[in-house]
Amino acid sequence: MTGTPRTLAEELRTRTDRGLVGLLRARPDLLNPVPGDVTQLATRAGTRASVVRAVERLDRFVLQTAEALAVAPDPCPYDTLGALMGGDTGDAAVAAELPRAVAELRAQALVWGPDDRLRLVRTARELLSPSPAHPSPTGLGPTVTEAAAGMSPGRLQEIIAAAGLPTTHDPVTAAAALTALFSDRARMTALLDTAPAESVAVLDKLLWGPPYGGVTDRPAPHLQWLLDRGLLLPAGARNVVLPREAALHLRAGRAHHTPEPVPPALSPATERDPQLVDNAAASQAFTALATVEELLKEWDLGGPGVLRAGGMSVRDLKRTAAALDTTEQLAAFWLELAYGAGLIASDGEADERFAATPAAEEWLQLPDHERWAVLAAGWLSATRTAGVVGSADAKGRALAALGPHLDRSPAPEVRRRTLALLAGLPPGTSVPAAAVRSRLQWERPLRSAGAAGQVPAPATGRTPAGAGAVDGGAPSPGPSGSAPGLAGSAHAPAGPVPADDLRSRLAQWTLTEAELLGVTGRGALSTHGRALTDTTPQSTAAPSPAPAAAPSPADTEAAAARAAALLAPLLPEPVDHVLLQADLTAVAPGPLHRPLSDALGILADIESKGGATVYRFTPASVRRALDAGRSAAELQEFLTAHSRTPVPQPLAYLIDDVARKHGRLRIGAATAYVRCDDDALLSEILADRRAATLRLRRLAPTVLAAQTAPDQLLDGLRAMGYAPAAESTAGDVLIARADTHRTPPRTAPTPVPDGPPTPDATLLTAAVRAIRAGDLAATAERKPVHAPAPAAPGALPRTTSAETLATMQAAVLTHSALWIGYVNADGAASQRVIAPVRVEGGFVTAYDHTSDEVRTYPLHRITGVAELADDSV
Repeated sequence: MTGTPRTLAEELRTRTDRGLVGLLRARPDLLNPVPGDVTQLATRAGTRASVVRAVERLDRFVLQTAEALAVAPDPCPYDTLGALMGGDTGDAAVAAELPRAVAELRAQALVWGPDDRLRLVRTARELLSPSPAHPSPTGLGPTVTEAAAGMSPGRLQEIIAAAGLPTTHDPVTAAAALTALFSDRARMTALLDTAPAESVAVLDKLLWGPPYGGVTDRPAPHLQWLLDRGLLLPAGARNVVLPREAALHLRAGRAHHTPEPVPPALSPATERDPQLVDNAAASQAFTALATVEELLKEWDLGGPGVLRAGGMSVRDLKRTAAALDTTEQLAAFWLELAYGAGLIASDGEADERFAATPAAEEWLQLPDHERWAVLAAGWLSATRTAGVVGSADAKGRALAALGPHLDRSPAPEVRRRTLALLAGLPPGTSVPAAAVRSRLQWERPLRSAGAAGQVPAPATGRTPAGAGAVDGGAPSPGPSGSAPGLAGSAHAPAGPVPADDLRSRLAQWTLTEAELLGVTGRGALSTHGRALTDTTPQSTAAPSPAPAAAPSPADTEAAAARAAALLAPLLPEPVDHVLLQADLTAVAPGPLHRPLSDALGILADIESKGGATVYRFTPASVRRALDAGRSAAELQEFLTAHSRTPVPQPLAYLIDDVARKHGRLRIGAATAYVRCDDDALLSEILADRRAATLRLRRLAPTVLAAQTAPDQLLDGLRAMGYAPAAESTAGDVLIARADTHRTPPRTAPTPVPDGPPTPDATLLTAAVRAIRAGDLAATAERKPVHAPAPAAPGALPRTTSAETLATMQAAVLTHSALWIGYVNADGAASQRVIAPVRVEGGFVTAYDHTSDEVRTYPLHRITGVAELADDSV
């Protein structure tokens, strides 16, 4: 194709395959399904949903460039765009970055045409252009022509006469004359020099938007002066607007109050010793493992019930927080972390409860660094967001931990980008969270603002959106207006995170959670944290990162494994001993080996944690060990084998005393019964008033029957100071195991994708080849077909069966290409360019240029054929 392209489709045809691949990678929604040709690709690229998604992913300066194009003439020369962005005086930073912004818009098919005729696609112009119900982020209003469209010709003549212009014969030339006046810097300056000071003050207040204001039926003299000269034009019964050309003159030609060609700097930076950062991160990683392990141990015999609507109740969340010695919000994070790693889930029973999964058993047997890798990989790719727990959903109901509606699709991308920003800093360097949030807001201003791309609602009152009174008052000046549909391009200072800024909140939660998980230490990314981000390497020097493909689960797990290998030397080595003390405590001088930790966790209660864990022995904890099937001698032998100090006499007495009483009473199911060889002990229980609630009665000298369940009877007698043991129907003591309740096999929750997945190179190459081939079939020059009536352009060819067969056979002999219409088994019609190789048995075997492969077609599904011109293929 030669000459200037007249449509977006024509420009796309001139692009190289690499250019089309870049477009499809940046806008993967265009691939679902693969367009049949370039015309379909261009049409789909101009749909509202696709344009909104593309505009949402622009950085602030590229978006400001698109907003300037939306208020510029169509088409717009590059120099005019540069003047709108840099103003009359110019801006070196803007001039340096503007080529990149235009190239980005052109690469994403939002702008097309040569530099002297830049065109914003129609849908993007509609989204970003100003209107009364949809103010532009630039703060500019309509042009003189648009604002004067409903005015009477006589009033227009009065305005141009008051402005010192000669009268014209029609409204069109009158509006053009007024536009020329406002666009002429010298004449406009001379006109404003004659304006009253109050009139200039009103213009200053409307200057940066909103450009609308309200007036009374009898405006003040300084407002009337502006109305008489067209510097304020009617925008309704009692509303006026500052014309775009006048505003641009007052702004010295700038479309934006503050162009932002470069991203905010990540500063101030605090440098620390990288080794100290790694040690701090490793310490927190070990704490994270201990916390999740404690959670699993807390739910060994079954966790809290599942609400009817899903999730945990607030009461159960508080109990879990108390058990983990943390806040409710942090408890929600640990719960969601374990859930995302597939370690806890609901058991699916009739009385549904949360419990540990079989995968938790396997996880507990892994080395510490591998266990951390499982948690880190699950956290990095999870869309479930613990930070929203407790907030209200769309119906005003509180979101529950482990419940539905916690998925936030942008979460993985924000996590990876946040960590990538930290990875771009020198090792050991940290920056304030506000600086990270400010950078992310610059990179995706519309996504940071929330509901981007919504159809603007019409104004409900008589005053346009954002308008204020100019008669006796004026709206507060601001850097820009704010569009309801596409808001947020104006720079917001970094401060407290806005409640509706999801992207900034996700970034804040990422920084907090990364510190809790040990990915960062003292605010800086650790060495193993850098390895974790290797799947998405991005440099902070790139001001507009392209949408990177989300790594596959295998890539994430591989990166986590590399990070775990770097973390392993920093974690404390497990120890195989404790230090027993005379006050019935044991001190573990470090993390214990798994079997020792499990056994000691049954025999004693954890009293305090930290660098050294303190365990306390109590009658209840010793009885718990005896219930698990251990004898007093075995417990004494266990402590002797694993203590660096002798077993203290008080501890030995405690074990022997509890063991002597343990099991003398036996409880089984009658409803429940109590059996004991000592009938005096049973008489003592019957006489005790505290046993009244158990409703006991004697069946035999050594047997009592109860009207309560066995577990309630066990708890009741233990509360009275006895040490009963449960027995089976065969009379054997039941041993309580810690792993008696597990869910059936469960998989970790699947992340909710944020839009269509980014295609890989193979799919992109195949898609471009199919689009090129389909375009060839649609645009190839064909020889005329002798038909009763000529076919419409682009319609499927129509020939008789005999003509189709004869043309196919001739093409086989001459090795020529044909254009065919084909209807598949599903009834879908398509056009194809084929080179027939063989015709037999009602089928034609041919090389299909559309799919770039040899295929066989039934002749009865071919609607017709046409020969291609000699130079078409």
